[in-house]
Amino acid sequence: MSTRPRTQIFLASTLYGAATLAAALDADCFAPADRRLLLLSNNAATPETTASLDTMPGFERLRGRFGRVLSWNETISPFHPGGWSPRADDAPLWERHLRLLWGLGDDQVELIVESIQVNPALALAQLFPDAPIDVYADGLMSYGPTRNKLDPLIGTRINRLLHLDLVPGLTPLLLTEFDVPAHTVPTDAFTKVLAELCDASGEVAVPEGGALLLGQYLSALGILTPEEEEELHVRMVRGAAERGHREIVFKPHPSAPARWSRLLEREAEKLDLALTVLDTPVLAEVLYQRMRPALVVGCFSTALLTAATFYGLPTARTGTGLLLERLTPYQNSNRVPVTIVDALVPDLGDRSAHPRAFATAESVEGLVTAVGYAMQHQIYPQLRPAAERYLAAHLDQVTWRYFKRRRLTALALPGAIPSQLSFIPRNPTVRKVARRARAVQRRLKKRAAFG
Repeated sequence: MSTRPRTQIFLASTLYGAATLAAALDADCFAPADRRLLLLSNNAATPETTASLDTMPGFERLRGRFGRVLSWNETISPFHPGGWSPRADDAPLWERHLRLLWGLGDDQVELIVESIQVNPALALAQLFPDAPIDVYADGLMSYGPTRNKLDPLIGTRINRLLHLDLVPGLTPLLLTEFDVPAHTVPTDAFTKVLAELCDASGEVAVPEGGALLLGQYLSALGILTPEEEEELHVRMVRGAAERGHREIVFKPHPSAPARWSRLLEREAEKLDLALTVLDTPVLAEVLYQRMRPALVVGCFSTALLTAATFYGLPTARTGTGLLLERLTPYQNSNRVPVTIVDALVPDLGDRSAHPRAFATAESVEGLVTAVGYAMQHQIYPQLRPAAERYLAAHLDQVTWRYFKRRRLTALALPGAIPSQLSFIPRNPTVRKVARRARAVQRRLKKRAAFG
């Protein structure tokens, strides 16, 4: 057996992710190591103008679990973490450089990373080609397919997927093409870490009770226009007011423009609401503990599931119908998170006491499998029989929102255009009429999604 020292490198880009790692360490999810390094990566579009993770309230409570804290941005400066990876011929030189820079010597290196399909995790895996890898997922994307086909030289090095039990009973699909087993980070360990962050976050002036609205900055992803996202937030305010809430707290995305808050303030004034707009970068989970909101409203934020599953808070979503229509291509990695939230979280406009359709993880599992196969059929060919069974039995006016007929036709799945009608798209007149009809349909769906 090798006597070389063992160093574990934990890569984190968000406070939520760092809290997930801290909970996994507290729950002894990792083997003992001689050194544990926390490597921080600021993946914002303009990192220079965005607060670094180690400056956020509560981070100091997490720091003690690691021997050293390093910056990936400083290491590869002036390159951006999301856009840089080493050239194949340069990887050995970079590994020697990092071992010298970080004082690793000839240590056995183990990597614990998030989002292995993209940089910076992918770049780090390439720089340490002999290092075994654990992947951790702190959000709903763990339930969806791997977004890109991974090089087997990396995929076969992954030992396990660590994830939060956001949807109890639902098994993650991520990385199953390499038979990577999924392990749950204990919920009690995670909520204990969140309680530490709450204690260390200082005074956050928020009223108890009321409604908490979560902003996501979807226009930065190109899914919505800035104007559409502003309207989405305004409808959150109106929807909360219609449910009888007079005190509203809005938690904007850290990168969102300030003008959005001003628009909400005007709307709140019009509706005679007490609106608090947070200007400090705290986790939504800290607010759950501080204010115990009577309602949490969002679009498809992971925080909606932590509110419902970990804290037992009432939740509502809005805008998911429009997003399901807008997400392109169909393989967009946000599709499964939007699908899960749309299926499990009640609509803000629904005044009934019970959520519609799929109310349990068991009933949504078939849906997620079918959507995952339709997204990445080449990576998960073994899922086709399950997808066919689900579509044949459950495709109706409710579930059609999760699929595209063109996609089902391309994959020859139930719900595809019948072969005897396949000549229609080649008729110019019919195509013109169809385009007009689709335009009208999109406008109607948009109004329905926001209404």
